[in-house]
Amino acid sequence: MSLISENLEKIRLQIPDTVRLVAVSKTMPAENIAEAYAAGQRHFGENKVQELAAKYELLPKDIQWHFIGHLQTNKVKYIAPFVQLIESVDSLKLLIEIHRQAVKANRKIKCLLQFHIAEEETKFGLDKEEAIVLIEQMRQHNLDHVLICGVMGMATFTEDVVQVTKEFRYLSSLFFELKSDYFKHDSLFSEISMGMSGDYLIAIKEGSTNVRIGSNIFGLRNVR
Repeated sequence: MSLISENLEKIRLQIPDTVRLVAVSKTMPAENIAEAYAAGQRHFGENKVQELAAKYELLPKDIQWHFIGHLQTNKVKYIAPFVQLIESVDSLKLLIEIHRQAVKANRKIKCLLQFHIAEEETKFGLDKEEAIVLIEQMRQHNLDHVLICGVMGMATFTEDVVQVTKEFRYLSSLFFELKSDYFKHDSLFSEISMGMSGDYLIAIKEGSTNVRIGSNIFGLRNVR
């Protein structure tokens, strides 16, 4: 058994059946992804459009690709024909382009609303008020080829368990508030994507349905 297979097995033993494991394969060669695939892994996460498109061509077509990075509108067209889930939607402009490209590809694309829950500075992610405005704008534009399936957020990079727990708990509360107010009768709105290699066990305790784990599976990645 390869090290990647061993790592996957250890993580799966810690994760309930109700939680999806996304193997974050950014910067990793196709060979490493193929090893994880051979060990039964099907969901993989990438944060660069060009890298994702190249790997899609090389690897089995039943892989479920998640886009987890900041997505520029001019690059949506390259992944729209095959991407399973875009986890990082934070603007109406992006939603409109995803809808436009989904229409061209004759498919509906699942998306998550990305929230800024960490204390760290970042350019990306919504706050609660912005999310409400975005949802209302989306409905006015009738973007029926976009499926909003839940929320995503990343906690502060810290060893402070109390702080990380607070941030994950806040994202869970946002999910349930939006579910109650805007998606009560929408069964697709069911995802809380939070938790990475350093904090996924905390995230699961706070209600995560989708954890994104990279280094704990593949080892330290090549920094670019």
